[in-house]
Amino acid sequence: MRYLLLFVLILTIASLSAQQSLPTPKNILESYARGTRSVDGKPGKNYWQNKADYTLVTNFDPATRLISGSVDIDYINNSPDTLRQIHFKLYPNLYKKGAPRESAISPEDLMDGVVIDQMNINGQISDISKLRIDNTNMWARIAPLIHGNSIHFTLRYHYTLNKGSHNRTGEIEQGAAFIAYFFPRIAVYDDIDGWNTYPYNGKQEFYNDFCHFNASITVPKDFIVWATGDLKNGEQVLQPVYLAKLQQSALNDSVTNIIAPDDLQKGNITASENATNTWQFEADNVTDFVFATSDHYCWQASSLVVDPQTKRRTRVDAAFNPSHSDYYEVIGDARKTVRAMSYVFPAWPFPYSHETVFDGLDQMEYPMMVNDNPVSNRIQGITLTDHEIFHTMFPFYMGINETKYAWMDEGWATIGEWLISPMIDSSIVDEYGVGPYSFTAGNESDLPIKTLSTELNRRYFTNSYPKPAMGYLYVKDMLGDALFTKALHHYIQQWQGKHPMPNDFFYSMNEGAGRNLNWFWKKWFFDDGVPDLSIGNVKKLPGKYIVTIVSKGNKPVPIDLLVRYTDNTSQVIHRSIAVWEKAPSTVAIDLATSKTVKTITLGAPHTPDGNAKDNVYVAQ
Repeated sequence: MRYLLLFVLILTIASLSAQQSLPTPKNILESYARGTRSVDGKPGKNYWQNKADYTLVTNFDPATRLISGSVDIDYINNSPDTLRQIHFKLYPNLYKKGAPRESAISPEDLMDGVVIDQMNINGQISDISKLRIDNTNMWARIAPLIHGNSIHFTLRYHYTLNKGSHNRTGEIEQGAAFIAYFFPRIAVYDDIDGWNTYPYNGKQEFYNDFCHFNASITVPKDFIVWATGDLKNGEQVLQPVYLAKLQQSALNDSVTNIIAPDDLQKGNITASENATNTWQFEADNVTDFVFATSDHYCWQASSLVVDPQTKRRTRVDAAFNPSHSDYYEVIGDARKTVRAMSYVFPAWPFPYSHETVFDGLDQMEYPMMVNDNPVSNRIQGITLTDHEIFHTMFPFYMGINETKYAWMDEGWATIGEWLISPMIDSSIVDEYGVGPYSFTAGNESDLPIKTLSTELNRRYFTNSYPKPAMGYLYVKDMLGDALFTKALHHYIQQWQGKHPMPNDFFYSMNEGAGRNLNWFWKKWFFDDGVPDLSIGNVKKLPGKYIVTIVSKGNKPVPIDLLVRYTDNTSQVIHRSIAVWEKAPSTVAIDLATSKTVKTITLGAPHTPDGNAKDNVYVAQ
């Protein structure tokens, strides 16, 4: 069998070479040989992924911040391998004393970590002393689990939620908390790396399987709970008038004030018969489950049709402290973002039944939820809201491995922000990240985008956000909106609900567009280099000028010229990256005009330049 795999691997390498393929690491080549992935960008005939059903029973005491509960997991091994141990993630152990982390944590937030009180495996009590816990990773030995079989875990656990040092989760203020990554979960086992054993250090983000969640969350009676998934027992936890408002909001385009400031003053919003209420939620085919809670937040909601074929609606929520004035605009911005995503870019029906923007202390996305801090100005509010909501598609709908490939989701959220923000406010020119990349391009720390996010330090931001976003934007410009959308939809159709890796994306886009774009993928995503254009020679001829643009770097970027004439008129000239496909170092642009040129300026908001000093021509 080993020799057969080697033979297939050799044939695969030969086939890729014939196609002038992209650089392909050994472990990806092996996935082609095994038939789990393919060079046409589609999942291979032998593609597989594991999944699980989770039942979460959680108690949260806001006064002590104690989280305690149980998680029942039915885990199915769809891999061809026999598993002899199961790897778990304990993400709250970022706050464990002695755990390695990317940024400092206040001493008062250091804790003893997640305590596993009990573990049952297939109904049998397990010896928890034999669990191996290494900060955010945990291993449990099991009887051999062969292909197609399942295993059942019951874990009881507790830990104390952080009060400060808010990193994607924690108390926001007294009476409000955003609680993410709170339960022990099984790590991803995939066809590329096997078990995902990368530790969580607070910087790189997450990689989880698509699972089903049933969650019961118990909080004091005056607390509202917002969460991933659909609320299943609204009539048991909300007073009838507020339940009716919630149900109405899911059917109306207008904004419903489910809980307004005067409602908070009157109280009696939740069921009051008992000291606590248990909120029940259900979510299917999502990669994570989170919840937030407060006893003093307003709640606005609206909905809109996101799929014109089925008339399916998505409800959009904003839950916020009424003292944060900027949050009264969030519901409108969130609604416009969901509409733009569904109909304009990426023009794919918003995939979930609701999206809740919660007033927190971070700028972070989760399935059906966003934890966004209040901001000081209108533009920040728009760009933050649409950026985080755009993550619904990437990574969540697409199952991307953010831990290794942050650019496969942050790059999309960045281009989403660039394109959608002006749709909400036409005065916005969103250049998020362009300046930092121009400044650092060509430095020692400026590594290729394709560098694993786990191996990045100083250039994590530019590699994850603006650089890939520019690559996507330039291809969109070159192909045109219709063909780019067709290619992107092909990628989404092939990989939604799975785990695409970088070459899956590149080859899928090639096939969807019907064009080999490897020349650009390689230069922009794989190679070293600097984006640096300059204005070379400007030659005046009868009835025209010839403007020579020089590529002094080796990163292909669009050409944008602003030509000003002596009569105070102006003209904009644009060329897409297609002009660099045959790898010329210069491009001559014919400027047909009978006017006299005064100045020519090279550049555009989303085009970085390693040296902008040679981007202006002034006629003598």
